[in-house]
Amino acid sequence: MKRQRLTSLSCVLLSSLLISQPAVADDVVPVKKLQLMDVFELEYAADPQISPDGKRVAYLRTGMDIMQDQRQSKLWMVNVDGSEHRPLVAPDDRSISHPRWSPDGTRIAYVTKAAELGPAQVYCLWPETGQTVRLTQLPAGPGHLTWSPDGKSIALTMLVEESAEPFVKLPAAPKGAKWADPPKVIRKVLYRSDGNGYVADGFRHVFVVPAEGGTPKQLTNGNFHHHGPLSWSADSDVVFFSANRNANWEYEPRESELHSASVSDGTTTRLTNRKGPDHSPVVSHDGKMIAWLGFDDRRLSYQVTRLYVMNLDGKQRRVIAPSFDRDISSPAWSRDGKGLYFQYTDAGTTNIGFASLDGKVSTLARHVGGVTIGRPYASGSFSTDGRGNFAYTHSQPNHPSDVAFGSNGSKKIHRLTRLNEDLFNQRQMASTEEFTFRSKTDERRIQGWIVKPPSFDPAKKYPLILEIHGGPFANYGDRFSAEMQYYAAAGYVVVYINPRGSTSYGQEFANLIHHSYPGPDYEDLMAGVDAVIERGYVDSKNLFVTGGSGGGILTAWIVGKTNRFRAAVAAKPVVNWYSFVLTTDGYPFFNRYWFPGVPWKNAEHYLRRSPISHVGNVTTPTMLMTGEDDHRTPISESEQFYQALKLRKVETVLVRVPGASHAIVKRPSRLIAKVQHILKWFEMHRETKAGK
Repeated sequence: MKRQRLTSLSCVLLSSLLISQPAVADDVVPVKKLQLMDVFELEYAADPQISPDGKRVAYLRTGMDIMQDQRQSKLWMVNVDGSEHRPLVAPDDRSISHPRWSPDGTRIAYVTKAAELGPAQVYCLWPETGQTVRLTQLPAGPGHLTWSPDGKSIALTMLVEESAEPFVKLPAAPKGAKWADPPKVIRKVLYRSDGNGYVADGFRHVFVVPAEGGTPKQLTNGNFHHHGPLSWSADSDVVFFSANRNANWEYEPRESELHSASVSDGTTTRLTNRKGPDHSPVVSHDGKMIAWLGFDDRRLSYQVTRLYVMNLDGKQRRVIAPSFDRDISSPAWSRDGKGLYFQYTDAGTTNIGFASLDGKVSTLARHVGGVTIGRPYASGSFSTDGRGNFAYTHSQPNHPSDVAFGSNGSKKIHRLTRLNEDLFNQRQMASTEEFTFRSKTDERRIQGWIVKPPSFDPAKKYPLILEIHGGPFANYGDRFSAEMQYYAAAGYVVVYINPRGSTSYGQEFANLIHHSYPGPDYEDLMAGVDAVIERGYVDSKNLFVTGGSGGGILTAWIVGKTNRFRAAVAAKPVVNWYSFVLTTDGYPFFNRYWFPGVPWKNAEHYLRRSPISHVGNVTTPTMLMTGEDDHRTPISESEQFYQALKLRKVETVLVRVPGASHAIVKRPSRLIAKVQHILKWFEMHRETKAGK
């Protein structure tokens, strides 16, 4: 992929807003700290797909288009020995997704937009010749591409739009008249989705398309959504999927069952029937068994996703490794049918594991991730040829994801790409250190990480930023984070912690905040800050706090509980649970699992857990930052806290991000903007020897 290197004066001027550089001799090229415009130089590998013969890996090489301010993914390939690293499909104006090898390894199906306007389509590439052909003319974008075992068909999911009857009939405007747009009448329970806006009328269904191109065949019907991942029977006649086809499906956010649909006669069969989610079906290579993921729903805020298997006829159902207390994802059968590969996260590190059918679990590779480059969340993926070889996205704090290769039975891991080495060789990067400490609440061991500025000197005193993860049922870990790197490059020690409620430590640890979040996790965060201060290199008079989503909630909670931080930035927070539950896009879920009931019957409970209930205690200068199109934690939440602080005459600003959803930093320029607003706010309130 050709990089767009920046040499203009504007790049230098913009970068100097964050970091000033020392004078150097004219004949010496300085090694700089990370610059703001370096966001557009970052690249990462995603969705690595190992070939059926285990010799090649096709993957998405994702970079940042500086002119379009968008991420762009191109299809590349590399041999498992690291040789012949080359592009397969890399158009300048289009992004690639969903690359999938045909069973015989001769073709790769993928999704991209056609050159003309319209929805994305399925294409097919012959890697040996470079020939590509468009297979579909779909009315909506496809998802979950899955080849049939005989290589003759491709299954996919697609939205089938339906036009709703108008609520009222209005007279037509006179020819040439400019009337206002008519009102929009909403009657659905789920009518908007963060990042997608107001959803179109219709339902997602399963289709099959001939691998040589042709008319798609719809396998499912009814007013229900049907979901991938998809899987085929060994004879290529049945497609397996998940769906909630109950009459009350809109009010059951965690409910789903496994189903199958016959390609030949259209028969649909329900395979599971229990309270809880059943999803991600995958048929064994011999066609005799099916594995899937799910759990028995007990209405807990967080529940561990487990691995199940059964015969193809639905008999002999059982859970694999029932004592394995970590979420399992992306199951894939071994060729011999004796076990399954899967992905899981333990103590902030995402791994590839293997579970035999008798429940024995082993770890094959560590440090999967690096796809969420903004903050160090769990992410990434892997694929396997079923014979013991696998490819995955490998990341650690010093680099975003690269392609790596390994084999079951060998501890040796081969990193096949180094996509950012050319940039990072010219930059002084921050270092990241793991640490643990005891919670003051109950002496539990809590895990965290310290990001130290480039050229860190333990004899000096540094200001500290506590950066809190969202979720709250999520985790940070030993992964790359551009935002943490920028804060460290500006001279801050950055601390991020997995307090109680975080995932990757088991179900009991996560549910320590069940129906009590935020609350006990606050004490873990404060204990972590104290533990870092005790190391001697933190200026305790210059402590700052920020976080997004769940981290924004805890930031708003913290400033109502303590004044030890000089300034705070609460990004996309919830401050009032009562209003949140009735305005978020996920309202059927949150009132059902995070609270004992609906807010009008539990008003005191909702208020007790709301940061707005402590706003009368706040003295900390607090910035609120939220996307104007955020449907998950709507900007009205930030406005409530902002206006309350204004009424109390506490220093505050409200930063509205135009066009941004909950994923504020989805576009590269917004990552720069987010970092700069946070750093500016902290600089404004930093205590110096000469005073504020």
